Parts: sequence; C-alpha cells; structure tokens
Amino acid sequence: MTPQPNVTKAVPFFGIENMDRALAFYQAGLGFTMKHSWRPEGRLRWCWLDLDAASIMLQEYVEGKRPDGNLGQGISICFMCQDALAIYREALERGLEPEEPFVGNGLWVTGFTDPDGYRLFFESPTDVPEETKLSDLQPL
Repeated sequence: MTPQPNVTKAVPFFGIENMDRALAFYQAGLGFTMKHSWRPEGRLRWCWLDLDAASIMLQEYVEGKRPDGNLGQGISICFMCQDALAIYREALERGLEPEEPFVGNGLWVTGFTDPDGYRLFFESPTDVPEETKLSDLQPL
C-alpha cells in the first residue's frame, strides 16, 4: 500500500498594501474566488483565494508594519494550466493588461504583475516553436 503524501499543496502568501486593490486584480481581473477570510472588526485583512486547483493567500499589512522596499521584488509564481492563452484572453476581457504570450521551454507563457509587484505567470504546454509570440500567429 502506497502511503498518502504528507505535503499536498503549496499556497503562496502575499503581504499586500491594499486589499480592495488586490481583490480587484485577483478576483475581478483573474477570476479567483474567495475560499476563506479573516475580518477583525469587520474589515477584511486576510483571505485565501482559489482559481481552479491553485490557491494564494493575501494579507494586508497593518499600518506601520509594512517592510521597506518593493513588496513583490524578486518573487514569481508560475501557475501550470491547460490553456494559458485562455487566461490571457479572459484577463484582457476583464480589463487587465497581461504581457503578450510567448513560447519558452515548450510552454505558452503569459505574465502579469499584481498591484504590489508580485510576478505571476500562467503557462501551458505547446508544440509551437520556441520564442514565438502570440502576435506572430494572429493579430492581438
């Protein structure tokens, strides 16, 4: 009998400056839904968001507790998808400005920078030649 895995999921946890701005990006822009939340004194301060099988957590910094520097500097999260181009098109329809998809390492890759500077990449397998941009195949 094969033992059940102990570690089952990694959930990135982002410290953010403004919850409303972050939720506009993640929920309205990318289509994440809220699974859990923490609302001390009636104000949303932390939440767990899902997009299909992927999850992230957001927590707004308490005034005076935000670290110095750019919050998302140097942090990238890659979401593996069935169709990264669908994510790109849906995000455009919802008013976001994703980076143009390109092929790298046998994957379609489309990138986003969230309001706090965290880098998100949605990627899906393809047999399209390396370094092809979506605009090389069809007008954007």
